[in-house]
This record gives sequence, structure tokens and C-alpha cells, in this order.
Amino acid sequence: MGTDKRERQKANRDRARQERIRKQQLSKVRKRGLIFGIGIPALVLALFAVSRLTGGSSTASTTSTPIEIIDSTIATGDTTAATSSTVAGKTPAIVEGTTACPATDGSQKRVATFTDSMKKCIDIAKTYTATFDTSEGTIVVGLNTKSVPGTVNNFVALSRYKYYDGTTIFRTDPSIDIIQGGGFSASDSVGYNIQDEGGPFKYSEGDLVMARTGTPNSGGAQFFFATGPNVSLLDGQGTYVTFGHVTKGLDVLKKIIGLHKATSDGMGGKPSHKVTVKTISITEK
Repeated sequence: MGTDKRERQKANRDRARQERIRKQQLSKVRKRGLIFGIGIPALVLALFAVSRLTGGSSTASTTSTPIEIIDSTIATGDTTAATSSTVAGKTPAIVEGTTACPATDGSQKRVATFTDSMKKCIDIAKTYTATFDTSEGTIVVGLNTKSVPGTVNNFVALSRYKYYDGTTIFRTDPSIDIIQGGGFSASDSVGYNIQDEGGPFKYSEGDLVMARTGTPNSGGAQFFFATGPNVSLLDGQGTYVTFGHVTKGLDVLKKIIGLHKATSDGMGGKPSHKVTVKTISITEK
């Protein structure tokens, strides 16, 4: 009996210790979010901030929160967070912009700046796969066309415009097990924003997720990969839209986060050497 009691006491102490560690990690995540600018609420994960205001139309935004250029169509329309999700087997509608769809045969020249989001460039009846050719290896991702077609449409179009070619994985953060890319720094802007869709999300290893600020509908081009279980600390922290999942190359993600070098910029860190996304190719069937 004495032995059983000691074992129970030990198990209770272990559980209490794990809970303290979890709360400490969550506290670090929240505190880091405060570094990114006046006006961002304490609870917001501004560590995923896609950028500060970088210019564009004077009608782009009416908020003081540092965000990307917001397309005037979105800014003058419904600025609340889109919460559509697949209901009764129906796929949500894609909110279209005015940018023409890119060539799909590989002949498209690279475009690095846009003034509006994309027209509908995907067929929601098809399946889309993204292959990331990086300097550390290949990552293959199945995209969630049925659940979040607008987000997938944006990513597919940008990939085919070769927007991501030559960009970098510029951020690593083992405290929440993420690596971030989609530009060269967190301040890069694609020139427009897209609406949030779906959610609420729970995050797990292998997810491909849109990065955005604490402001609804502030995603653009940047993304992050979930590389481990600590990403679950983001559950309930905001609508970071999960739009794909790794089917091959999880070892590459772990290799990249293994290059983590801490920095003092509030972003957690970055790879110890340059990690390049050479290109992202899209296949459909």
C-alpha cells in the first residue's frame, strides 16, 4: 500500500510539473505577441504578424494595427472575419479579386507585387498538391480545397505566378514548433489581403497554415509549417487558416527547425544558415 501511495504521489507531481511547463510556454507565446506594435491586444499572436503597413492606396486600411496592404475591395466591404466552413457537404464560395489567373503550363513569368487578390483560379472539384523544392529537401503538401477553397485558390495562384520562387524560410520558433516563410522577412507584403475562412482550428504536426496579424482578414502570402506538438499552443489563439497537410517531407521540416538560432527580434529565431524555397510546383487531378 505504501508503495502504491508513493507511486500515485509521484504521478501527481509529474502531472503538475507538466502543467506548469505548458502554462509557462503559453505565457511566453503571449508575451512575445506584445512586441509587434501598438494596438495589438495582449492575447493576439502578433508573432505571426505578416508585416507593418508598407504603402499602397490611402483607402487600404482604417486601423492603427500594423498590417499588410489591404485591398480596397475588402476594406470598404465586409471587414469582419469570415467564418464560413463546409456545411452539409457544401464547399464555401471563393471570394474573388480582380487579378487574372496565371499560366498553368510553366510559362508564367515571376510576379512579385500585386494590387488585388486573385480571381477564381482553381476547380474545386479537383485535388491540388503543392511540392516545395527547398535547399534542405522536398516537401509535398495535400491542399484542403474543399474546406478552405479561397485560401487554396490564393496559394495556388501565387505559386503559379512564381511569387514564392527564391524566397526563404526566415523564421523558426521551437517554443511553438513552427517555421515561417512566404517572403524574405515578416515585413514583406504581397500587396493585398484575403479573407479568413473556416475554423476554429486545432493545429498539429505537418499542418500548412496561413500567417496573419491579430487583425481579421489580414493574411496575404506568408505561411508557416507546424513541425511538432508544441504548435497546439496556438489552439484557440486566432484564426490562422490551415489549408494543407504534409504527405511527404516531414523530416525536412524537422531538419529546418533543427537549424534554429535564437534572435532578439521577438520572432523566436531563424535558421542558422539561409534556407531557400527554390520553387513551389502545383499539380491537379
